[in-house]
Order: sequence, then structure tokens, then C-alpha cells
Amino acid sequence: MVEMSETANILHNASERSLILMDEIGRGTSTFDGLSLAWATARHIAERVRAFTLFATHYFELTSLADEVEGVANVHLDAAEHRDGIVFLHAVQPGPASRSYGLAVAQLAGVPREVIARARQYLGELEAQAARHAAANAGPQGELAFGPPPDAAAAQSPAEARLGARLREIDPDGLTPRTALDLVYELARLARE
Repeated sequence: MVEMSETANILHNASERSLILMDEIGRGTSTFDGLSLAWATARHIAERVRAFTLFATHYFELTSLADEVEGVANVHLDAAEHRDGIVFLHAVQPGPASRSYGLAVAQLAGVPREVIARARQYLGELEAQAARHAAANAGPQGELAFGPPPDAAAAQSPAEARLGARLREIDPDGLTPRTALDLVYELARLARE
């Protein structure tokens, strides 16, 4: 209630001359309620209030607003994985974050290893469920292809060639759940290139 009261105050009283700082709007409710509230709030501020706003969120879906609303841009704080942990570099980089570090942050905060391991396992199940759902809803045009047909090799960009080469190197049977997750992030990064 406090968060929503503060949000309402901002939405009613901010002007284009305001500086708005918002952190994790919608975190105190269900995922879909929170995402919906955060999305509508960010969009209202961008389209109607038009104040300079820093809107921190873990809802990756909100990053699409940068493509939909003029004046909206995504930035993230850079981080680097080091051994089994994470080092926050405190450097602002353009674009949305390439991945979430929630489990690494929980580990840094001292959450017991067995809880982190169980969370990692459940995260894998959720991601697999989402992938199955996406595959079930994809038609013939939505099928995944791992690299171009042989006759299209000449038209490949260097990044596509690196992605294809990396995919061919993978031995799926030799991956642990952790290395598989790391590999997914690596491949996603290569695909964005």
C-alpha cells in the first residue's frame, strides 16, 4: 500500500520538470499484477508526464518500451562473473541487461547453498516450461534453426559464424545444469551480436 500510495502521488503531481526515481514498482504483489502496474506506470510517465525518470526494475518485459515509446532508453549496470560469484562493476552500459543475477545476489547475501541449489534447479524447470510453451505456440514459421543452410554460409555475418561454430562445439550430454545455463547466456549474447 505504501508503494502504491507513493506511486499515485508521483503520477498525480509530477511534471515534465520533475526528476522521478522509481525502484521495483510492483514488487509487493503477484508477478503479473506487478508487471502490469510497472508497465502502465512507466508508460504513463514516458508518454504523459514526460519527466526525466530512472525506473529500476527486474521485469525484463519493460525493456520493450524503449522500442515503443520515444525518449525511453534502456541502461544496465555492468557485472562480471568471477569463479562461482559475481562482481558488480558499477559501470552504466547502454541497453537492457543480458541476464539476471538474482541467484548470485542471493548467494552474496548469504542465502544457504542448498537453497541456492534448489532455486537454480527450479529456475531450470521454469525456463524449460517456458521454452516448451513457446515451442508449442510456434507455427511452422516459428521453428528454431541452428545456423543457416549450407548454401547461405557466404551470407553469414562474422557474429552468425561464431554462433554457429559455438553451437557445433557443444556436447549436450556433457553439460551440467550450471554450465548449460551459462551456455544459454553465452549463446544469447552471441545471437544479439
